[in-house]
Amino acid sequence: MTTSPYYRPRTYAPSVFASMTVSDPALPVVVVGAGPVGMAVALGLAQRGVAVTVLEAATQVSFGSRAICISRHSLEVADRLGFGEELARLALPWHGGRSFHRDVEVMRFRMPHQDHDVRGPMVNVSQSELEQIMVDALLAHPLVTLHWGASIAGCTSGDDEVHLDVDTADGRRSLRARWVVAADGGRSRMRELAGLRLQGASYEGRYVIADIHWESDLPTERMVWFDPPSNPGSTVIMHRQPHDIWRIDYQLDPGEDAAVEAQEDRIRARITSHLEWLQNDRPWTLEWHGFYKAHALALDSFTHDRVLFAGDAAHLVPIFGVRGLNSGMEDAETLTWMLAAVIGGADRALLDAYSAERHHAWEQNVANAGKSTLIMTPGSHGHRTTRDALLALATVRPEFGHLIDPRQSSATHARLSPLTVPATSGAAGLVPGDPVEDRRVRLADGKESSLNEVRGTGVVLFGFDLDAAAFGAASRLRAELAGVLPLESVTLALVGSEAGGQPVATVADPARGGVAAAWGAAPGEVFVVRPDGLLLARGQVADLAELPARLAAGRTAPTGVLDTRDPVAALPADQARREAAWLAVSDGINSVPADDREGFLARVVLQLGDRIDTEDLLAAISTAAATR
Repeated sequence: MTTSPYYRPRTYAPSVFASMTVSDPALPVVVVGAGPVGMAVALGLAQRGVAVTVLEAATQVSFGSRAICISRHSLEVADRLGFGEELARLALPWHGGRSFHRDVEVMRFRMPHQDHDVRGPMVNVSQSELEQIMVDALLAHPLVTLHWGASIAGCTSGDDEVHLDVDTADGRRSLRARWVVAADGGRSRMRELAGLRLQGASYEGRYVIADIHWESDLPTERMVWFDPPSNPGSTVIMHRQPHDIWRIDYQLDPGEDAAVEAQEDRIRARITSHLEWLQNDRPWTLEWHGFYKAHALALDSFTHDRVLFAGDAAHLVPIFGVRGLNSGMEDAETLTWMLAAVIGGADRALLDAYSAERHHAWEQNVANAGKSTLIMTPGSHGHRTTRDALLALATVRPEFGHLIDPRQSSATHARLSPLTVPATSGAAGLVPGDPVEDRRVRLADGKESSLNEVRGTGVVLFGFDLDAAAFGAASRLRAELAGVLPLESVTLALVGSEAGGQPVATVADPARGGVAAAWGAAPGEVFVVRPDGLLLARGQVADLAELPARLAAGRTAPTGVLDTRDPVAALPADQARREAAWLAVSDGINSVPADDREGFLARVVLQLGDRIDTEDLLAAISTAAATR
């Protein structure tokens, strides 16, 4: 009998530590929760020279795959935090997927990936293994103290510090901290102690999730079957993980008892049915299983005095599109540099910017994940009717397939942030607040590199074709920003111009065909990129003179007009038209009495017949009748 390669976390001894006395200085930062988000905050702060204490109620990392899809942006975060190479060694890259209605393919997608991209769009690895990599990094850092078996029993926040009561194997202990980061997950004890509740919506659909060990020749991609013959009326999702582990999610019917269907014998039966339909003749083992229901919930504010919420403790997003862990990693990186700036002397208002930015990021994620959820688990008669109609149409009208797209996670923007400085009117290309993608570049000395390698982990000023005067002004701006952000590295990099022997990186950009073209940079412009990879400001150096003072105050007080367009949500006109029709018809069906649904649809079609060519209408009616 072979041993399964499924990852079993190691167990740690509960930590032994004493209560703090009144004479002990308060800890600089305590992070509650050693999940990916909490550990990313701890690593980021320690990287900036801040001592961090992490409290974890369990004595091991999480067990099971849980969040398995790690986005390109999260891979960049991992690189900046120092564990990207180990993560890349374990993870399994993938680029797209297929969706089927019963046994007919109705949609195939490829995530954006270009020759200049440094990383693939997505990798799969179990959350358990990701967390272990991060734990190893924490334990190796001299500025991080990780306490296992330490659960929060009480929390009192004051003007200058936070008092924590901690239950340990040796009894209750008391700690004091200048700042506390609550990253203790969707069932946050810190949120409960603060008397806070998540606000938003929950969806009706319920999914059983399972990991199996199964040697299969199926490709590494996201595969989804709607109403498959193996599980009629259900939706089945499959993802390959490393080591021949497969993640299978399947939807329960509204009439099915979740307690019964979550039992192992029922899970085995459902999975067996699907694998046999796929003509599987190889043995498999059930390794782990769980249960999932989609939520779109968030705190009104992520900052409460000196307690700062991040990840699932601050917000929940539907699983579809893999935005949960990935948005949490964005939270961590944004919170890290802003909290470090406040510790270094910046105004506490900077943390209000964190809350505003990441709450809007949650709204962006929900807007996209919500549409995916309406396809994956429609919670109303109207949305189920239109979902099933789309699936049937897509078998003969492929142009409708894009509505079934899972809308995979991508980096969110901060165009509406109080920190973002509007660009000069009419500027083309990269907009302040946008994520700045990493890309392959060649340095002036001929060395192959990337923008992230050039900029490091802190703030970078990219200067385009700067003359001597502009270079001097950019150097002074760099020094002023370094004074405002003393815990950050602040560097100046030149693009398409020489530094005249100065100690700055110089990116070759032949004929302005690379970075300058992609960003829409004009000669003499400087682009200021934040530590979390978002564009803070762009313009001629003279236009950015007040940036250090505004950043120190926690807001930029912009005088221009921010670009509020969502760079991710924009669709081609034909796709936007189909999406609007799908959502409008769904809502329309839901708005009328049940006995008037057919009448409603008939009235819609008759009005459309009065507006479009008769032959087009008859062709549409014929297609609809043939694709029941």
